[in-house]
Amino acid sequence: MLNYDKLYRKPAIFRSFTGLEVPEFDALYTKIDEKYPEYEEKRLYREDRQRAVGAGHPFSLDLRNRLLMLLIYHRLYVTSTLLGFLVDLSQSNVLKNIRKLEPLVRETLPLPSKIHKAAQRLRTLEEVEEHFPGFQAFLDATEQEIPRPGNKCKRRTHYSGKKKRHTVKTQITVTKRSVIVHRSQHARGSRHDYSLFNWRRPSLPDEVCLEVDLGYDGVQNDYPELKVKVPFKRRSPGRGKRGVKAQELTEEQKEYNRVLASERVVVEHAISRLKKYRIMAHVFRNRLRYYDVMTDIICGLVNLRILGAAAL
Repeated sequence: MLNYDKLYRKPAIFRSFTGLEVPEFDALYTKIDEKYPEYEEKRLYREDRQRAVGAGHPFSLDLRNRLLMLLIYHRLYVTSTLLGFLVDLSQSNVLKNIRKLEPLVRETLPLPSKIHKAAQRLRTLEEVEEHFPGFQAFLDATEQEIPRPGNKCKRRTHYSGKKKRHTVKTQITVTKRSVIVHRSQHARGSRHDYSLFNWRRPSLPDEVCLEVDLGYDGVQNDYPELKVKVPFKRRSPGRGKRGVKAQELTEEQKEYNRVLASERVVVEHAISRLKKYRIMAHVFRNRLRYYDVMTDIICGLVNLRILGAAAL
């Protein structure tokens, strides 16, 4: 049987299975354990509860091992059948245990929404500099494949011409330290990155410069009040202008694009960290109503690794 007592003695395997170091897991568990009695009381005495309090079987696993199971599920994204066999639970109880614990885990982790809300309360330049080193932020979108929808309308709206498959798209904003400070709700795969930006634009301090890629070309014209850096784009002459050459980039513009790309690699690394959790890298097998819950938890775990236990 796979449990905490076996795994914590092998730190490398523990990190590979959960995405966290043993001390990071222990710090997270300590915070969750402190909040658990109040959380469980609210869950048991909720108004829509149909059974009497105390009815039903108690949890087969203790809180520490249920948290471990949740992290293993998000990190490895194995089937509930296999995970149930590993932790000695029935297949149906695996996801039930995970779903009941997810709200408390979200409440405890340093989620992008919490950091984004704190960023809106920054007043001095020193506070802004502390949260946004170099007064920089970097934005990009990532896509994840989903199973082919049965609904014909959803098949059309969720088909991504870029990925040539059905996907959902999420936009993230990170700092120079790779801390994720904003995460948008997921959108259909056919939605353009710029359209997603218009729908869920992060609210940043005025002093912070937002650096984006060519997918956001035009943002500097639509949002003149926003400090933003966009790469220069080679402009084609357009239709009906045969014989007219495209507007080539100058050497200064090419150098500007190279420098901007070298700075923006931070957001690419952040997306790579998210994709190390296979639940964000493989085809998302769960229902889409759980997608934002999942991305919240993964972003919180990535922030925990960067900010340390002090962020809990």
